[in-house]
Order: sequence, then C-alpha cells, then structure tokens
Amino acid sequence: MRVVLADDEPLIRAGVRAILASDSGIDVVAEAVDGRALVEAVRAHRPEVALVDIRMPGLDGLAAASEVSRIAPGTAVLIMTSFGSDEYVARALGDGAAGFLLKTGDPREFSLGVRAVAEGGAYLSPPVAARVIREFAGDRLSRSAAARERIAVLTNRERELLALVGEGMSNAGIAARLHLAEGSVKTYMSTIMAKLGVPNRVRAAIIAHEAGLSGAG
Repeated sequence: MRVVLADDEPLIRAGVRAILASDSGIDVVAEAVDGRALVEAVRAHRPEVALVDIRMPGLDGLAAASEVSRIAPGTAVLIMTSFGSDEYVARALGDGAAGFLLKTGDPREFSLGVRAVAEGGAYLSPPVAARVIREFAGDRLSRSAAARERIAVLTNRERELLALVGEGMSNAGIAARLHLAEGSVKTYMSTIMAKLGVPNRVRAAIIAHEAGLSGAG
C-alpha cells in the first residue's frame, strides 16, 4: 500500500513514517510539506492513501484533500490532526475523506487507518467515532425515516452491498462474501453513493445504520 504523507512539521512526518515503516505492507512513497505539494505528489505517484494533516501553510489539508478526491478518486484520503473539533470532522467527511485520525491517539491507529481506507473501507479514531455516533443519534426516528426513503432508490443487490458497508466491510471482503469481482463491487459502490448523494463510505455506512438494513447493526 503506497502512501503520500503530508505535514508541515518535519518531526511529525518522521514519527509517522517510522510508525508506518513497522508495517511491511505499507510504503511511504513521498512526503509533502503543504497542500499544494501534496496534490502534486498524489498526481505523480497515484498512491492508495494520502495521509494528510489539516493545518498546513498555503493550501490547508482539508482543501488539499478535496482536490485530491477530485484529481485522483482512487486515492483514499485519511485526515490526521491534533484538533478533533466537530467542524473539522464534518468538513473532512463532507469533502470526501475516508477517515479521520487524532495524532494524540494510539500510534497503532495509523497503520490500522491506512490499511482500512486502502482496502476501500473507512476509519475513525475512537473519540471521533463516538462524537459522530452521538451527533447522528439525535432525532433518530426522523433520521431513520429519511434514510429508509433514501435507500428506496436502490436495487435489492445494492441494498445488500450497502448493508455490508454498514458492517464496516472492505471492497475485498464484500467481493468474497457475495462472490463478485472486486472491480464489480467498486462499480456498485460508485453507483450506490451517487444514488444516495453521499461523498464517501462513512456517510453511506451511516445511512445503512439509520435505515436499519439487515446486517448493518
């Protein structure tokens, strides 16, 4: 799994690189000191994952992440920051990020997060996940009704895939479960997210939970 790492602090980059180096399946192929350098590195290397700090000079991490999602949809964006405010989380996920890490969390989360998003899944640091759950737990009945209305446009097969996304399964895992080619799962997921009007798997998984799809919790 090839990773481009973006952070304006050399010590942070060195530390994260060292953490990722302990996982033989992860290779940091380039580093960037700001958002514009990140976009160019992604354009050049087409990595599976862009691991991006929020606060960087010039083009900040969130704006750069949005640009990465536009120019390289095959690159999953994993946001990392010391600041876990709800505003940052909402904007990151709304702009298409596949995950959100806190630098103050368990160092093992970096490898776990990179692997999860590289395999087509999503990853949220536990404190972030707790806040997302609390946010979406409010007004549950109306959200549930709205979610059921949204999934009405999906075919039975698409709902089956969405339920597995709600379980946190990767594209590879879904392909194995449903006896499909992984490429077919990716095509299904693109169609599902387009029909639901969501930018990423995190939002799709939330809709699966809210709609009460079988297997989604």
